[in-house]
Amino acid sequence: MIRKEELKLVTDWDKTFPLSDKVDHSKVTFVNRYGITLAADMYIPKDSEGKLPAVAVCGPFGAVKEQCSGLYAQTLAERGFLTVAFDPSFTGESSGTPRYMASPDINTEDFMAAVDFLSLNDRVDAERIGILGICGWGGMAVNTAALDTRIKATIAVTMYDMTRVNAKGYFDSEDSEDARYAKKASMCARRLEDLKDGEYTLGGGVVDPLPDDAPFFVKDYYDYYKTSRGYHERSLNSNGGWNVIGCESFINQPILKYSNEIRSAVLLIHGDKAHSCYFSKDAYEDMIKDSKYTDNKELMLIPGAVHTDLYDGGENKVIPFDKIESFYREYLK
Repeated sequence: MIRKEELKLVTDWDKTFPLSDKVDHSKVTFVNRYGITLAADMYIPKDSEGKLPAVAVCGPFGAVKEQCSGLYAQTLAERGFLTVAFDPSFTGESSGTPRYMASPDINTEDFMAAVDFLSLNDRVDAERIGILGICGWGGMAVNTAALDTRIKATIAVTMYDMTRVNAKGYFDSEDSEDARYAKKASMCARRLEDLKDGEYTLGGGVVDPLPDDAPFFVKDYYDYYKTSRGYHERSLNSNGGWNVIGCESFINQPILKYSNEIRSAVLLIHGDKAHSCYFSKDAYEDMIKDSKYTDNKELMLIPGAVHTDLYDGGENKVIPFDKIESFYREYLK
């Protein structure tokens, strides 16, 4: 029997963005195939009628739905879509223990469970469902699109391939057998220490205080997660971070292996000044290489934008919501 856990959900508005008067908002829950109950915010266009196209939103990796995934979901609802922004397994208001773990399989399943929920919702047209992943959840979204044939359109924004960065380091600077062996050995040792201590050691969120010599991308993350711009008390990146061994399995599980077999529409959006832009550029090339389904694949680069500019728009409000809406309108029909 499939049982949904009773979650204690915050009822007050506690987002990093204001509530829109153009949407109806409610908290909802749904269960993934591992029996983990996921918490989500659902946004419906106010005074809408009939069945609507729908989009499930998640990310960034280590964030919660009260941050930018909720902003994207609410904005899309203002534009006529029914949306859910959800917390992944083991994080935020969602269930799953131990806390602060990640899994390429379970986290892909989280997106599929959101599609399950939307498909069975009376207000949703089940033939018009899309997903949107931000940062590390952009890679998860692409992986989900390669697996879930119900999804008609996928958008990955400021994408990270978390398997690649765990296996090869930032900018592939640790792409060697010896470097990977050292990582694996360290985490195997950490596993035993955690068991002896009776608790999992947190790896730490975004570094705080910020060192003077921190690279730009670290400063970029600090500016979002550690300031009033994006800080949230349940956000892993804003606080203690993932468990040290939380992403262990990512090292040898490349999630974009079959991206060139995705038949549905995919749009990758990235700032051309983002440290992470190479993830989207390479993912797009891999997606169209030897593929029979290239006409509905697109890479959009935002001039001058850095990684977190696409979290909340940054000072210049660079999130291309018009393009995002038109993409979904074209393929969720």
